[in-house]
Order: sequence, then structure tokens, then C-alpha cells
Amino acid sequence: MFGIGGSEIIFIIMIVVMLFGADKVPDIARTLGKGMAQLKNATNDIKSEIHRSAEESGFDKNSLTGGFTEEIDNVKQGFNKMISDNNLDKPLDMTSVTGDIETEINKAKENIEDMTGPIKRQR
Repeated sequence: MFGIGGSEIIFIIMIVVMLFGADKVPDIARTLGKGMAQLKNATNDIKSEIHRSAEESGFDKNSLTGGFTEEIDNVKQGFNKMISDNNLDKPLDMTSVTGDIETEINKAKENIEDMTGPIKRQR
């Protein structure tokens, strides 16, 4: 836990007991526990609000990653087909590979721009 060993935890506990006394330690621990629970609930609320607003706006993170993996698979299949179609005695035509990759990249850029829409920073 945070790179702290057992002996260091015991040392910290001894310092806390010496500073605050044995009667106050349970109250302090209870207060810290409540604070951590409130922090956890607040972060969960923020996460659920972000997910809810993303779903309302039609943004689906699974379709986004699925689209990228499909495009990568298509490029891999095209590249493997091109390698298998070419013989070893003639050079590999890289212009068709780079052209395909550029078109796929441009399609991905357009898809991302369509999803995000115009985003302007406010100053």
C-alpha cells in the first residue's frame, strides 16, 4: 500500500497515538473513514453523470473502439493479401499500401470529427 511496509505503518500508528492520545484515535479513524466514503461516493456520482450524458448524446465508446479495431484488421488483411499476391522476384509496390493507410486514417479523422462536432475553447 503506497510503498509502505509493516514496520513503517506501526511507527506511524505509534506517532498518531502519542500525538492525539488513545481516546481520540477511534474518532479520528471514524472521521477519516467517513471522509473517504464521501469522496468515493462523489467520484462515483461524477462517473455516472459522465456516462449518462455520453449515452444521452449518442456517444458509445464500444462502437468507437470497435470501429478502430475493424479498420486495423482490414488494413492487416489487405497487407497480408498483397504480400501473398506478390512474388519474391518483383519488388513490393508500397504506394498502394500507403494510399490505403492514408484513406483509412482520413476516414477515422472524419468519424472522430463527426462525433465530437465543433469544439471551441472559451477564454
